[in-house]
Parts: sequence; structure tokens; C-alpha cells
Amino acid sequence: MTQIFDNPADFADEALDGFVAANRGYVARVDGGVVRSTEVPAGQVALVVGGGSGHYPAFAGLVGPGLAAASACGNMFASPAAGQVYRVAKAANVGGGVLLSYGNYAGDVLHFGQAQLRLNAEGIRTRTVLVTDDIASAPLDQIEKRRGIAGDLTVFKIAGAAAEAGLDLDDVERLAIRTNYRTRSLGVAFDGCTLPGAEAPLFAVPAGQMSLGLGIHGEPGISEHPMPTASELAELLVTRLLADKPHDAGSRVVVVVNGLGTVKYDELFLLFGKIEKLLVAAGLTVVEPECGELVTSLDMSGLSLTLLWLDDELEQYWAAPADTPAFRKGNLAPRPARQMAAADAEVASAVERPTAAAAELGRLAVAVLRQVRDVVVEHEEELGRLDAIAGDGDHGIGMRRGVEAAVTAGEQAAANDGGASPASVLTAAGEAWSERAGGTSGALWGSAIIAAGLALGNRDSYSGEDAADTVTAFVAAITELGKADPGDKTMVDALLPFRDAFCTALDGGASAAEALADAAAAAQAAADRTADLRPLKGRARPLAEKSLGHPDPGAVSFALIAARISAHTEDRLANPELAQQGVQA
Repeated sequence: MTQIFDNPADFADEALDGFVAANRGYVARVDGGVVRSTEVPAGQVALVVGGGSGHYPAFAGLVGPGLAAASACGNMFASPAAGQVYRVAKAANVGGGVLLSYGNYAGDVLHFGQAQLRLNAEGIRTRTVLVTDDIASAPLDQIEKRRGIAGDLTVFKIAGAAAEAGLDLDDVERLAIRTNYRTRSLGVAFDGCTLPGAEAPLFAVPAGQMSLGLGIHGEPGISEHPMPTASELAELLVTRLLADKPHDAGSRVVVVVNGLGTVKYDELFLLFGKIEKLLVAAGLTVVEPECGELVTSLDMSGLSLTLLWLDDELEQYWAAPADTPAFRKGNLAPRPARQMAAADAEVASAVERPTAAAAELGRLAVAVLRQVRDVVVEHEEELGRLDAIAGDGDHGIGMRRGVEAAVTAGEQAAANDGGASPASVLTAAGEAWSERAGGTSGALWGSAIIAAGLALGNRDSYSGEDAADTVTAFVAAITELGKADPGDKTMVDALLPFRDAFCTALDGGASAAEALADAAAAAQAAADRTADLRPLKGRARPLAEKSLGHPDPGAVSFALIAARISAHTEDRLANPELAQQGVQA
């Protein structure tokens, strides 16, 4: 049990601060995580890794020459927020683009994905490679659904070495994808882990039993088995991984025996010896193995075995030198310290100067955000009750937390001398929404608001075409991140009719206000129709029958917001003084 802390809520941040203090020759603290504290050659690809805290050495311990350029660090077992990922990646970028890599978990996918959209929109070329090595979490024909566990290390190491060698973003991404495909892992637990301040483990394994197929966030395994001997455990792990090998597997493999927290090195070494004998007997050659704690889960009693089938190119980068706080291989020349203060000064000097039209539209954006807040607060309990039918009942409170944070952030952005553009206002608002609301809904709304702001930008004038582009960007951010289709019973079922009605009305010669009224009506009708659907996505999916007859809460909340914005726009245009301010779109 984790016992050394003051306030459990501050555990992750304080541990990260202490890690930086102890490793200042390698890393520097930035808002949301850590970056290398040593110089990085201009034009080098920045490998940005990350995830929840509690997995040290992953993820911050793998930042350094030959490996990651930075790590975005979330709370205990929780994804970093999109804004944190964005800020860390932007600090790490040195002109060669960014490769984001992390384990395939829903929260990470949404938040890192939101950050990627924002980085690309700002001209920072950004790609993603998900780690999907855990064979217990999905069959081989659904490899894209697998979780990322200790295979993080092999993907990060080879991608980082390729970046260090000066390869461009396309080639670094290509090698990371190939490494991920050729990596397989399987883990076991003998007991669960305990979060700081908690009185009991997240799960328990019965005495004399072993849990097979565990994750690294305190998830229990998929099955329980009698506690094996070391030889039996080695046989189980090796047999299952060899049965799942990639189609183009060769005979040279990297072996990683990974302790999850409390299985000590002597035990890991004992098991490694038995695993190596089995692999050699199977005709495989073990290449530069690793044995120790590499991707942990707080104080979990457990371990995992990872195999990476090499080819000549992958072997070259696996063997390349690396120098980080927790992973060292070969020798690298010392690097001079990075001048972080100069970078901060450069950022501070880049203060936006909005045009008159953009400043006015920024003020209008704040007014719209306030309307969204009011309608969400008004319907918070109703949305919570609707969500509780087949979900966890937090949709109303999550939306309120998100929009209240968004309004505060938007107001602060617009309070600068000369105002702020809609890009600045909505980027600040979307980032705040995502970080405060949390969950899937928070990530999607935050991403969409930021995308809308970036579509509006900072222009001398605005038109109906800009309004259409903004709606399209808002919708695209949600559909690209959430991966929901029409009929899945999600917000998308109201969102797409809203977009289609809005663009159709504009194309037919309607004003933006008229198009908005048509779109709001379409969204409401579509939200009502979701009562006839069974959920195919999200937490409501397992309780699909209970959901029948009730509309989707996400679709309902979007329709309510669309209607309130439409009504606000009509009221604004009905006021002659406001109508003369020239921001009709």
C-alpha cells in the first residue's frame, strides 16, 4: 500500500515534482509533464509519450536522448488532459514534427487525439501510434482493440532511437507501427494495487490463485488459475505468446520480463532464466533482453512477459544507445543543458493582436458560452437522470463542470487589452472544458470548441462561409475523435442533422441566424428519435434494453444547447444596437 503522501489528491503532481528535482540533468518540468532538459537538434522528430501516473519508469522515466523527447503525465491511472498533452508536445517540438505514442485506452485516445488535432491545426505535423501489445484483451484478428501494457517500452525505444538518428516523421512513424505489430505481451497478478489514500486494493486475488491477463491500471485479469510453479508460469506465458506471433516473425526476439511493483528482482531473474530456456528450445535467439521494473502499476504484485520479433532494421534501433533516468543502453556523449528560460520568453512575446472584427467575435463567443452555461445548469438534474437510466448518471454534472470552466477561461482570454480573437477565446474555453469535465464527453466537447475557434481564427472580416466552416470543424472534431456512427445512439445522432440543416440553409441563401434556427430544430427532432435506438457505443451499450424508449443524454444536451444559441442569436439581431456591430455571421 502507498503510504508516503500528504494529500492523496496531490500525490501525482508532488511525485512528478520530486522526480524532476532528482533527475534535473535529464528532465525539466512543464505544465502537464516533463521535457528533456538537454538540447535537442533542430528538426529532430519529438517522440511524446504518456499516460496516467503510477507506472514508473513509464512514462517520465523514459525521457532522454535516444528515447522520448517528453512525457505528458496524468493523474493516478488517468489520462493526461488534452491541454496537458498539447502543451507538453508544443514544448518538445523542435521543427521535425511530433509522434504521440501511448497505450490504447479510451481516455488516452480521446485526449491525445484532441491534442493532435490542435497541433496539426497550428501547423505542427503530428502523428499517433497506439501501443496494442496485450494479447489477453482482444483476439489477433482484432489487434487494433488490444490494450497497451509493457510493450510500450519496445515501441517507444525504437521510435525514439529512429528520431535520434535523424529519420523524418514518416519513417519514425513507420518503424513505431512495425514495432507495435511485432510486439506481444501477457501479464499475471498475484494481488491488486492500492491507490494513494485508498483503504483497499482495486481488486484482490483469492489465496492460492493467480489472475491472468491483467491491465496496468488496476484492472483484474480475465481469468483465475491455481498458483503455478515458476516453470509452469514460464511455460504458460511463452506458449501463449508464441501462439500469437506475427505472421512475418523471424527467429530473433527481444525478451522483456517486467515486474509490476512488488515482485522483486530475484524472482524476476529466476523466471527469466526459465523463459529463455523455453525460447531457445523453440528455435529462437534472445537479443539484448530486459528484466526488471519497466512499466509498473503502483504496488501491484504481478509481472508480464513481452516478446518483440525483430528484423534487421528494428534490431538496429533496439540496440542503439539511450540515456534516460530509468533506461540506459550503450554510451551517448553528454548533452548541454537546454535554455528553458529563452523558450519561455519566446512564448511570452507571441501575444495575439486581434483585428477589430475578431475582437468583437471573441466577445460574442464569450456571450454564447454564458448562454450554454445557463442552459446546462438549468437542465443539469434532468440530464443526470437521463444518463442514469443506462449509464453512470454524471452527464449533467460533467457538462456543468466543463462549461463553467469554459466560461471562466473564455472571459479571462477576452479580458486582455484589445480583446481576443474567437480562436483565443474558444481555445482557452475548450481546453478548460476538457480538463475540468473529464471523461469522454469532456474530451469531445473540448476538442470541438477548440476546432471551432481555430476555424474562425483572427480575420479582418467574417462571412456565412466562415460560419459553415466553423460548424463543419466542430462536427468533424467529435466524429473523428469519438468514432461514433449515425445510429450508435450518441451525440452524433443530433450533431450530423444539425450540420446538414445548417449548411443546406446557408447554401439556399438563408442568413446564418436563419440557418441556425433550422439546424437547432433538426437537432431537437433527431435527439427525440434516439429514444428508438439501442446504444452501440459508450457505457450505455451493456444496458441497451434499459435505454430503449429514452433519448440519448448527449444528443439531448446538444439539442438544448443548439436551441439556446439560436434563441440568443435571434435576440441579439433583434436589438438594433447589437445588430449594427457588424458581426452577423
